[in-house]
Amino acid sequence: MAENTLLDLIIVRLPGLLPLERVILRRRFDREEDLAANMKEDFERLLGREIKGFWNMDRIRAQAERDARAAATRGIGWVSCVSGEYPPMLREIYDPPPALFFRGRLPDPEKPLVAVVGTRRPSSAAAAQAYDICRELGRRGIAVVSGLALGIDAMAHRGNLEGGGPTVAVLGSGADEIYPSSNRLLARRILESGGAILSEYPPGTGPRKWNFPARNRIISALARGTLIVEAPERSGALITARFALEQGRDLWVASSGAAGVTADGRGESAAGFAIARRAGTIKLAEDGAGIVGSAADILGEWNLATDGGGIGALTEAGAKDAGAENSGGAFGGRAIAASLAKSLDIDL
Repeated sequence: MAENTLLDLIIVRLPGLLPLERVILRRRFDREEDLAANMKEDFERLLGREIKGFWNMDRIRAQAERDARAAATRGIGWVSCVSGEYPPMLREIYDPPPALFFRGRLPDPEKPLVAVVGTRRPSSAAAAQAYDICRELGRRGIAVVSGLALGIDAMAHRGNLEGGGPTVAVLGSGADEIYPSSNRLLARRILESGGAILSEYPPGTGPRKWNFPARNRIISALARGTLIVEAPERSGALITARFALEQGRDLWVASSGAAGVTADGRGESAAGFAIARRAGTIKLAEDGAGIVGSAADILGEWNLATDGGGIGALTEAGAKDAGAENSGGAFGGRAIAASLAKSLDIDL
């Protein structure tokens, strides 16, 4: 890739910057020499704020060179936010990664993805439904993107692989640092099946707890819609739901995760672990998120063919709906979105 330059890796390693600020720098500078000609104070003026921490450009460049060598050794590529190969749906969000590291093949930008996430400790019904939905999506040629975590994420990846889908895993660590380690075999299957392992973090970055909420914005951004299968009230999956709303994506919950919601949209009063572990998805359903029972429900929402071997094509009306702000999907309405945002303390 022509855009694969050391400049990308230097910008990724600059301390004290937000993803959006790194993107600003990458779009501003085309050459490493131009970047290096500036002092930290110059960047502070450009970004309009004080940057904490000490910058030693010689050390940062040396680290970037080590990253480049590690990437080459471990089969990791990267694509810059200014590259035409950068995933277009990821580019459109507020704070895209300045560079996306990957193993395997980047997702086909011409095909829609579905994000599927949920609790690490699912019920047997939720685990089975995640697997079944993602397997059927794979059979229809639709890749599933998830986080390679235990529980629902792993079942989503496995189901999509079984259906022949090139599933995509987004990590909260470097693309060479599989976490949890128990999913290393699954990661290998993903790569062998034509899928991808993605990360915004350079090679060798370990799994840090604050990385996982941030990576959820990438999971939702890559997909046209997000399915929350089962999640308690304090779940990382609900962070993904929040990002999906902010990014204007479709949002659904699985019927197994919404069990306990009555026909009028109210939650049944029940106690115990069974309800607690899906309290988050029940709340989403109460506030208007569409309930999905099968892959056919998703395909129907997108006006995709459901009676053939492939995903078919968007109808003219469906294609128009896909780009409309107030249309599309089981969670396209602005009024419903506003209600859910309020319940999750989201400022839309």
